[in-house]
Amino acid sequence: MTARDGRVRVALDAVPLLDTRTGVGRFVDETIGRLARDPSLDLVAFGWPPGGKDALRKSLPPGVRTARLPMAGPPLRAAWRRVDAPPIEMWTGRVDVVHGPNFVVPPAWRATELVTVHDLTVLRHPELCTTDTLEFPSLLRRALRRGAWIHTVSEFVRHEVIDLLGVPERRVVCIPNGVTPASGGTAERGHSLATSDRYILALGTIEPRKDLPRLVAAFDQIAGHHDDVTLVVAGPEGWGADEFRAAVRRATHRDRVQRLGWVSDDDRASLLCGATLFAYPSRYEGFGLPPLEAMSAGVPVVTTRTGGITEVVGDAAVLVAPADTEALADGLSQVLDDPARADSLRALGTENAARFSWDRTASELASLYRRLAGSA
Repeated sequence: MTARDGRVRVALDAVPLLDTRTGVGRFVDETIGRLARDPSLDLVAFGWPPGGKDALRKSLPPGVRTARLPMAGPPLRAAWRRVDAPPIEMWTGRVDVVHGPNFVVPPAWRATELVTVHDLTVLRHPELCTTDTLEFPSLLRRALRRGAWIHTVSEFVRHEVIDLLGVPERRVVCIPNGVTPASGGTAERGHSLATSDRYILALGTIEPRKDLPRLVAAFDQIAGHHDDVTLVVAGPEGWGADEFRAAVRRATHRDRVQRLGWVSDDDRASLLCGATLFAYPSRYEGFGLPPLEAMSAGVPVVTTRTGGITEVVGDAAVLVAPADTEALADGLSQVLDDPARADSLRALGTENAARFSWDRTASELASLYRRLAGSA
């Protein structure tokens, strides 16, 4: 079942474009424009943005249509947890594939359903999740009973989905993320934002899973031996902000911890360009985009040996045990104390980041859409 002109009709949830561009938003932003340029596809975006249909339309690249009616998100998700209705075609018209890139895919009359699972924190570490996120398992399981296919961003998550959700292997497809090279920034601007020429950079939402309070504690352990180095933490406020602020207050060297909050793409690029090293102490990840971004900018990376991170960074980073302050402090010191080690990591990281491409991600997604068209 395809459009009369032979194109595959794909309905895609584009609401992540309106959120702060963290992992899921970055994934949708980087792929939707590329998919729109694929002559074999006809894309229609749906969703329930707070600003209404106009807000969604303004966020879309050329070549993507919007659903004909707005959607009331929370009531629909509540309904979809109990019944397989109403179907997405009520908003989009007939489509071949409906793709939910953020853990939730609507039911469909005839279209094949595809849902992207970025990680399974909600099953592995529910204590690290918000109330909204805790709804995902019931929605996922209902979609799986309808025959939905799963897209994962790493082989690690693919195996987790197969093991924890009992999905047949053939219905779980791994297509890795790409990496967005840092552009539009300068090291000089990064030093100005950090108010330091030597700084450890952390990027990400302040939430328990990122374990940024532990990074503050690890930095505090080594700061006395590196009096010219500061810690810079940039990213939006999340539900772990109070714990982070408490960690800063406890730190002996709290005056050398710089909290910048959300930053623009240009400032993000500048902070990466000017960083001495990049720290990512996450307790669990399905992929880990920020370490890859740092590598593409030529910055040495210290991160945790957990989840999909190991798969993504390979041997191009200093890997430490998660939830281990001493190990994290030692990893930071390895890079700060050894210029040759830092140089080696820069070279390895640049080479590793080159393995990942958003063009390839979008191309493989388009191939998957074509494969799934008509298989409902």
